[in-house]
Amino acid sequence: MRKVTPSGLGFFTLACLSLGASAQAAESEAALKRTVDEAIRPVMEKNGVPGMAVAVTAGGKHYFFNYGVASKESGQKVSENTIFEIGSISKTFTGTLGAYAEAQGKLSLADKASKYWPALAGSSFDTIPLLDLGTYTAGGLPLQFPDGVTTREKMLAYYRNWQPAYPTGTHRQYSNPSIGLFGYLAARSMDAPYDTLMEKKLLPMLGLTGTYAKVPEARMGDYAYGYSKANKPIRVNPGFMASEMYGVKTTAADFIKFVDDNIDPSKLDPVMQKAIASTHTGYYRIGPMTQGLGWELYPYPVTLDQLLDGNSTDMARKANKAEKLTPPQPARKELFINKTGSTNGFGAYAAFVPAKDIGVVILANKAYPNAERVKAGYRILQALEGQN
Repeated sequence: MRKVTPSGLGFFTLACLSLGASAQAAESEAALKRTVDEAIRPVMEKNGVPGMAVAVTAGGKHYFFNYGVASKESGQKVSENTIFEIGSISKTFTGTLGAYAEAQGKLSLADKASKYWPALAGSSFDTIPLLDLGTYTAGGLPLQFPDGVTTREKMLAYYRNWQPAYPTGTHRQYSNPSIGLFGYLAARSMDAPYDTLMEKKLLPMLGLTGTYAKVPEARMGDYAYGYSKANKPIRVNPGFMASEMYGVKTTAADFIKFVDDNIDPSKLDPVMQKAIASTHTGYYRIGPMTQGLGWELYPYPVTLDQLLDGNSTDMARKANKAEKLTPPQPARKELFINKTGSTNGFGAYAAFVPAKDIGVVILANKAYPNAERVKAGYRILQALEGQN
């Protein structure tokens, strides 16, 4: 058989095609940079944000865009390896750990809360399922613990004495004590402290090496300072169940890997794949948004107005009527999935669309309005969708 080889003209044509593809890729990346710049720089200027790190994933490829400083005092520049506090986006890890415990058979979301903490026996939590703690539908647990809850004993007393304002499963009231207790009980079902499970099991299984419940000494030089409303440097002061509620710290480079895990979990352990699917399952519908475990879900395509409604102050601060989905809405690719998070000195946003294989993470060392995060993220994802 005669071996057929490309002609010189064929090589030339292939080379031209290769150069053309490279030029097109460079042009697309330049266009993406312009979009990110136009979305982020005005937000920084308007809100006095010292530094921001943006990570984008498209088809599994990552792009990083860094702005400003991690510390105004030292002048250290932001990079994709700068560590930011992500506030309530920490709840997506809490949801994942609880879902992993269920996938392992350690708990059922239908189990009553007091099953995993006998000290709650005889309280309202004898009748409240774990699912309703994880989806903020237990009956009106508040946004934060009352100021008087200053010790573990007082925390237990608070839970034991708490009485629902609404029948379980009828209203969603966004609540740190609700999902905090969910994460705490999930950890108890696995016979280990939450932080230990996070750092020794969950994060390694997800391939995350720059995400922490507590930043190790060796990485403190990469830990940004947040800035308060008075523009004073500040970092989170961990309280009870901090990691479960708001205490995770991460980098843009690491967190975008978690977004990839959520877009396509097929490379993960089968049990973790099942857990990820559970966090994308719709359990309650509240207006335009459907509540998953940690993540908040919207049918795709979604309008900006729907996202702004779902991420509004009323959604975060008030009790809203919730429609229980029976059976729950199975995880699917045609979703827009997002979560905001803040501490006193940081503001964060993450969003992704599995069907389009695109996602964005926006980390800032100053809190600023959720609406502005959502608008910036939506604009960036729309640009990515146009390129795909």
